[in-house]
Amino acid sequence: MTADESPRDAAAAQEKRRFGLSERKLALILLFITPVLFCSNMLMARLVHDAFPPVALAFWRWTLAFCLLLPFAAATLWRYRFAALKEWRDLLVLGALGMGACGAFVYIGADTTSATNIGLIYSVSPILIVILAHVFYDEQLSPLQGLGVLLSLLGVVAIVCRGDIGVLTGLSFAVGDFWIVGAMAAWAVYCIMLQHRPTALPVTARFAAIILGGIVVLLPFTVMEGLGGELPALAPRSFLIVAFVAMIPSLGAYQVYALVQRILGAGPTSLLMYLFPLYNGVLAYLLLGEELRSYHLIGAALVLPGIYLATRKPT
Repeated sequence: MTADESPRDAAAAQEKRRFGLSERKLALILLFITPVLFCSNMLMARLVHDAFPPVALAFWRWTLAFCLLLPFAAATLWRYRFAALKEWRDLLVLGALGMGACGAFVYIGADTTSATNIGLIYSVSPILIVILAHVFYDEQLSPLQGLGVLLSLLGVVAIVCRGDIGVLTGLSFAVGDFWIVGAMAAWAVYCIMLQHRPTALPVTARFAAIILGGIVVLLPFTVMEGLGGELPALAPRSFLIVAFVAMIPSLGAYQVYALVQRILGAGPTSLLMYLFPLYNGVLAYLLLGEELRSYHLIGAALVLPGIYLATRKPT
């Protein structure tokens, strides 16, 4: 305690430091849980690619998510309605990126590409996010964090090439892969904007407003898709699909991601994308009966320490 600092101020500062430490630990725990929520959307995209029109799935996914979130955000949204109107351009762009491109593009791409390729392409997004954060906002990684990025990337490569570097030269890319590249780029820009664009809105109210922007963007494309003859079947399975993607990879994943990003920053949080191929392999093993091979373990041995190093604060 300094001479100018009262015991009350010192106690408050100590309590703040304690809270910050526990908050960071929570963020690090959630960093390893969030990929499960996002991966569920990738797996679902492949499972229902021939059973539900892609744009309609993105539209109804976020419409239901908005309805579920509205009871918790309505009062705050109304209180901050003038601030939201001032930020309408940002909210519309964020909605187009996070709910439109990251939603519909993945479902469109899943029709002609595999869940493995989706995970592979999305795992590149941390590099793009770090580059964008550095170029536009001077957000940098320390050498130790850079080592973590490298280890994580090597782990991803080990998983993708199944322990055989020759697999990389034989990768083939379908039309769907380019849709996923678009979704990945949209995700990177969404993360950067979410972190750095000024806002007067509280977190939940801003998220609800962004979803609404995404719904507005998706609506005309959903109508066009329906007029073209692609309509979802009015069956229990359709309602279950929409309910799942609205609650797990929508509300759950995006809210947790926003919390972790607020604590750790855009660059370190983006590194959770490196866990996607690993989690896809484990989930395929548990849910689809695919064999868990040695390269998954090698990848995990590189990715997990890499995440730890990359998310450490510079000393």
